[in-house]
Amino acid sequence: MSELVPGGNMPLPGGILTLRVPGPFDVSALITDDSGKVRGDGDFVFYNQPTAPGARLQGERLTVDPPRLRAGASRVTVVVSPADPATPLGRLPAPTLHVTAPDGRPLARFTPPRPQRETLLLLAELYRRDTVWKLRALGQGYADGLAGIARDFGVDVTEDDATPGAVPGAVPGAARGAAPGAMPRGAPDTNRFLGLVNSARAAAGSPPVSLDARLAAAARAHASAMAARGLLSSESPDGTSVYQRVTSAGYPYLTVGEHLVSGPRTPGEFVEYCLSAEQSRRTLCDPAFSQAGLAYVADDRSGDLYWTALWAHPFSSAGLTRTASEVIALTNAERRAAGLPPLSGDPLLTIAAQAHSADMVARAFYSHTSPDGSQPWDRAAAAGCTRRTIGENIACGQRSPAEVVLGWMNSPGHRANILKPDFTHIGIGLAGGGKAGTYWTQLFGG
Repeated sequence: MSELVPGGNMPLPGGILTLRVPGPFDVSALITDDSGKVRGDGDFVFYNQPTAPGARLQGERLTVDPPRLRAGASRVTVVVSPADPATPLGRLPAPTLHVTAPDGRPLARFTPPRPQRETLLLLAELYRRDTVWKLRALGQGYADGLAGIARDFGVDVTEDDATPGAVPGAVPGAARGAAPGAMPRGAPDTNRFLGLVNSARAAAGSPPVSLDARLAAAARAHASAMAARGLLSSESPDGTSVYQRVTSAGYPYLTVGEHLVSGPRTPGEFVEYCLSAEQSRRTLCDPAFSQAGLAYVADDRSGDLYWTALWAHPFSSAGLTRTASEVIALTNAERRAAGLPPLSGDPLLTIAAQAHSADMVARAFYSHTSPDGSQPWDRAAAAGCTRRTIGENIACGQRSPAEVVLGWMNSPGHRANILKPDFTHIGIGLAGGGKAGTYWTQLFGG
């Protein structure tokens, strides 16, 4: 049996899977396609609507038969909330997800960090990669109750007073026991937001972005953390960064950006603020971004609104290859300008560079020396590379090939590696989801 950590994933066997969360919790599930949105209200499985094609909820047990999910479904997000809505999650034990194979064999267990102010958790998701279904542990907190998350996933939530005895399919206005018609915190007018954003992007010659529920969930969690402290910050008191929230919400990214703002009262004011300065306008209009998520949460003490907007492009193998090729092309442009021959891509150096970037994210360090003591030449040799001269550049936080190469060229030591005549080959690695965002590695060989 696998013990998963947030962000960890594993392949799943075929057949009916059982997911169980014992304790004083309600279990729910949202069935979506790759856009992160439900196709209709029937894709929301919860206590008032316990069945959908391929999914059935019975108390603390959710059974999922992936081949029998409705056509186009590629993800099932498992959500837990307190069975008693008056009891905060922070007063309950941390929920533990148990996943069982069709033959009754335990497959995985996942216990996220204990929630604080959150009202529910995105606990895990089943998702399809090509023809294989996998499980990813999330543990992403959410501050707006069951109705808030349902809205973000595209469910049409009723605003009248709903009770556990309501007609199946009706979602309570703000989860069990909520005041009828209550306006959910953190649910801005996303249609207006998207229209304003895409108008500005069109004026800048950039393609439009679409909204993604996972980015919205990560934005809401981060806005909640800022509002709880009354402080704008890219990092929460527990050390979780806004970038780590994105991957914990089940969104592996190729590039990511953010706006963290307090003060605006409407989406229009928020977008106007983001367009008021060159750097923030560049982020909003960056053509590399294809999806976005937005949330705000009020500070209960001051009433100030804390906004988080997340901008990203999802990870893909093709995108990784394309980005690495852009880094090599920009590096070779610098060498040509200095009268040096270009570097050739090397698959073994690439393997070592990619492994180091991924390792820095996974083990939360930033150094040429790995926690096990290995150095760049050790990692190159472990990948099978026999080149005699090895050098390495690393960087973190840059959002594009142009930005990272410029940063290296503005640093004497990194510039010396890029322009070293002895080097003939290069490998590039990059991985997102670390505390500082994307972690980059250039590994040179000669």
